[in-house]
Amino acid sequence: MEIKAINSSETWQIRHEVMWPDMPFEFVQLEEDQSGFHFGVFIEQKLVSIVSCFISGEEMQFRKLATLESFQGRGIATSLLQFILNFAKDKGIKKVWCNARKSKSEFYKKFGMVPNNEVFTKEGVEFIIMSVWL
Repeated sequence: MEIKAINSSETWQIRHEVMWPDMPFEFVQLEEDQSGFHFGVFIEQKLVSIVSCFISGEEMQFRKLATLESFQGRGIATSLLQFILNFAKDKGIKKVWCNARKSKSEFYKKFGMVPNNEVFTKEGVEFIIMSVWL
């Protein structure tokens, strides 16, 4: 397994396939993608997991953490999230946060992320903002 920086356009296929398969492909292309940092996990040269990070001051939001279904359950997203938390520390970031799918909030809690208890819905999916102070 290798984690490395990738271009934003390299995230789109996995974002679409894993997170929003019923939406148009353009739905997963974020307006701010060009200003972000994007990372991918490669297994035998195949991109299997992605995440996008956006820094504003001393905060970093990560978005679109997704792993191909056939590679889920192997600790890949865990490794990728730990990687970006270390990336944030190296950049002097104080707070990391995300809009977590409510159904995945237990995963983020393992990293010390705390929900703010404000739930919102996007395209029929419930989300909750979660954060961790570094």
